[in-house]
Amino acid sequence: MLVSATEMINKAHEGHYAIGAFNINNLEWTKAILAAAEEAKSPVMLGVSEGAAKYMCGFKTVAAMVKEIHDAMGITVPVALHLDHGSYEGAKAAIEAGFTSVMFDGSHYAFEENLEKSKEMIALAHSKGLSIECEVGGIGGEEDGVISAGELADPEECKTIADLGVDFLAAGIGNIHGKYPANWAGLNFDRLEEIQNVTNGKPLVLHGGSGIPREQVQKAITLGVSKVNVNTECQLVFAEATRKYIEAGKDQEGKGYDPRKLLKPGADAITALCKEMMENFFGSAGKAE
Repeated sequence: MLVSATEMINKAHEGHYAIGAFNINNLEWTKAILAAAEEAKSPVMLGVSEGAAKYMCGFKTVAAMVKEIHDAMGITVPVALHLDHGSYEGAKAAIEAGFTSVMFDGSHYAFEENLEKSKEMIALAHSKGLSIECEVGGIGGEEDGVISAGELADPEECKTIADLGVDFLAAGIGNIHGKYPANWAGLNFDRLEEIQNVTNGKPLVLHGGSGIPREQVQKAITLGVSKVNVNTECQLVFAEATRKYIEAGKDQEGKGYDPRKLLKPGADAITALCKEMMENFFGSAGKAE
């Protein structure tokens, strides 16, 4: 069954490893990521942005699809279905649709409004037995039309949100969505450590995990990051594998144009990437056994 992410995140924080939150965009991506988690015996979070949910015909469709795929594949590891960068209304809709974890991203509001809305959403999620993530400080780049320069989160604001009882907290430490530019300054570990200290060890979230040098991510994990979001890297390996398949002319061999064959190399590439990250990057492999 699909579960709240609270237990898996808390265990990761205590064990100094991280849970991968891999974004899904369709049936193939869902199967690919679940296969990786099952093979690695790793807990996993399936992230769904509001844009991806709309593409997949709504939160209810996504929740039903993920549940049926999960059951049909006989998945035995803990899996949380998580709304990524949810709006105020979007988080409510995802909760109603059957998601087991949500993120309310109020970072674009003035802090007082973010605080009040976060307080309301935390109470609602917990009343339904769901885990919830909130955000302080913008994550650079663009996510579903929300653009941020990636400002550093204020530690005192982080403490205030953490004290509301949020399960895990996304705090901007210089990370961005999408590809990282050549002149990117890197993660601010001093700010990360300060946030972890003032929030009394609240599990932290690293958004924009694709493209950050692995040694930086692993250092962040030692400083309290217990959830790492990955999307762009999956998109890139999917595109590369699909491109190679077509450029090799395999779509013209027999029924190679059948979408079940056409999409398989990309899906296999996602499975391989996610499994490798769980085993050699996040340290979550074997933690579901």
